[in-house]
Amino acid sequence: MPDFLQLTGKRFLVLGVANRKSVAWSIAQALEEQGATVVYSVRSEARKQSLDKQLAGKPVFICDVETEGAAAKLAADVAAAGHAPLHGIVHSIAFANYSEGFKPFHETKRADFLQATAVSAFSLVEIANAFKPHLAPTASVVTIGISSLQVTPDNYGYMGPIKAALESAARFLAKSFSVDSEVRFNVVGAGPLKTSASAGIPGYLESYLYTEKLTFRKRNLATAEVANTALFLLSDRSSGINGTTLVVDAGLGSNFYDQEIIRLAMRPEHPAMPGKSQNPNAKS
Repeated sequence: MPDFLQLTGKRFLVLGVANRKSVAWSIAQALEEQGATVVYSVRSEARKQSLDKQLAGKPVFICDVETEGAAAKLAADVAAAGHAPLHGIVHSIAFANYSEGFKPFHETKRADFLQATAVSAFSLVEIANAFKPHLAPTASVVTIGISSLQVTPDNYGYMGPIKAALESAARFLAKSFSVDSEVRFNVVGAGPLKTSASAGIPGYLESYLYTEKLTFRKRNLATAEVANTALFLLSDRSSGINGTTLVVDAGLGSNFYDQEIIRLAMRPEHPAMPGKSQNPNAKS
């Protein structure tokens, strides 16, 4: 089969691998399946040790983006180890302190908001700046956002505005880099996923099952589907896409008036509408 994405022999840095369920892991594995070389960056020595078996024999570096200067050190270490130039970077990093549970947005603590912004959004700017001298002329940088910045889920807290900052940062980086390069910056706007990070969000399971009913196919995204989109954006096949958010949500954002959802919300005691399957175990 022809190598359509033409990723064979290219080198990519993937930041944010936490475990086998993480989006970064899925992207990294897909890249390697396409013949690319992946350089891994993890948050801590403890995280590196926890992934020792999965990443054995592969280049792994430590970078805690919350620490000032960490991005510059990572770039220097990666280049010194002979892993430059890079043909692309995957930024799949996010953090929010929900240790005190969810509060009304107006009660968000300054320290929590600034910490989450530094880790989840500004880190993209620092990584881009640090690696600029080590990128191939037409490299592609991809970050992981969310499928909609218009929704206001109670159990996402202040991360909504921070993901908006991340998306905006990607556009401004695309413009900034365009002055002297063809390096591209794009966002994968992913719908709800089953990841270890999402599992820690209170009430996420209910939200996940609800959004699944809103997809056209009545089935939520697989992490591999997000990874496949990221691979396209990392490849030269997407050379005309820059400063853009590519939404991957199985139709979630266009199906607010699904008749089954309306029935369940307004007349849950009524049987399913014509043409819809009915759960034989459901109570009448």
